[in-house]
Amino acid sequence: MTLGPVMLDLCGTELSAEERELLRHPQVGGVILFARNFESTQQLIALTQAIHAARQPPLLIAVDHEGGRVQRFREGFTRIPPMRRLGEIWVDHPQRARRLVHQIGYVMGAELRACGVDFSFAPVLDLDYGESQVIGDRAFHRDPQCVAELAHHLMLGLKEAGMAAVGKHFPGHGFVIADSHLAIPVDERNYIDMLIDDIEPFRQMIDYGLPAIMPAHVIYPKVDEQPAGFSAKWLKGILRGELGFDGVIFSDDLSMEGAKAGGDVLTSGQAALAAGCDMVLLCNDPASAKTLLDGLKAAMPPVSLARLTRMHGKPHPPSLTQLHEDPHYVDAVHAIGGIGQGSGDLPLDVVPVR
Repeated sequence: MTLGPVMLDLCGTELSAEERELLRHPQVGGVILFARNFESTQQLIALTQAIHAARQPPLLIAVDHEGGRVQRFREGFTRIPPMRRLGEIWVDHPQRARRLVHQIGYVMGAELRACGVDFSFAPVLDLDYGESQVIGDRAFHRDPQCVAELAHHLMLGLKEAGMAAVGKHFPGHGFVIADSHLAIPVDERNYIDMLIDDIEPFRQMIDYGLPAIMPAHVIYPKVDEQPAGFSAKWLKGILRGELGFDGVIFSDDLSMEGAKAGGDVLTSGQAALAAGCDMVLLCNDPASAKTLLDGLKAAMPPVSLARLTRMHGKPHPPSLTQLHEDPHYVDAVHAIGGIGQGSGDLPLDVVPVR
């Protein structure tokens, strides 16, 4: 059995019998974890082992673990500051900011890998225009060059820890005020304006070898009437064609309000895959999971399977105990501890923020 094109979530801290059966469905290819799936590092390790043992090849396991407001696992994990803090440091001390964000990527990736998580949906490549209801301090900066530089070093830190990076939310979610979890945002800007600003970090990160991208549930009517995640113009024409991206494209959550422009969950899932996504996400809607899986007619193209296979985490480190005794890790954690947490300590897990 190969990986399927759907990533689902779970209800609790261990697999139920129904979930074990669901994960064996041929259309399933991955699992995304949330705070409700976490009690402790040992429990998390047991859960990821059970998910990986459910079938062969093992399903991908992902999480939203950016830092600040969006860090699903807290107890036993290093608190990661919001990325805006790194952008603030970059203004006066760019080299220090690059070094710190590399250490953040390493610590974040190493801790997740030690617990069996394959990858995190990070970094955010959106620009901080200061008005977005959902992006806010998750973004590094308003300056595209700052975002590209710091995201590159975060990706390098993740790679050192054995983890692939996922840039989001293409082609840029930071300009619109509306939250795509609750509304269907519309960005009226011209493509050329976006190319100079919001798309620039994605372009540079693609050149650096970014393994995966998640598009935004935002409509850009000057380019296409469909949200970017359902638009072949954006995904096949611009992202794959003009920008030359050859990594994985993950849809954002199909249960979000911003996805409803694509129709019901089955229609939107098929539309996202047809537009160019390699894998679609469905979260916090267990009643619709079976509908999507049983109704989906899309077969996994060999090129998508090859891309997704590269998202499996690399072996590093063998255990949390060994990680905690590693001088490189200890030094990195100490460096991160010196960055102010500020508003990033506020919890944000009531909606599946990606």
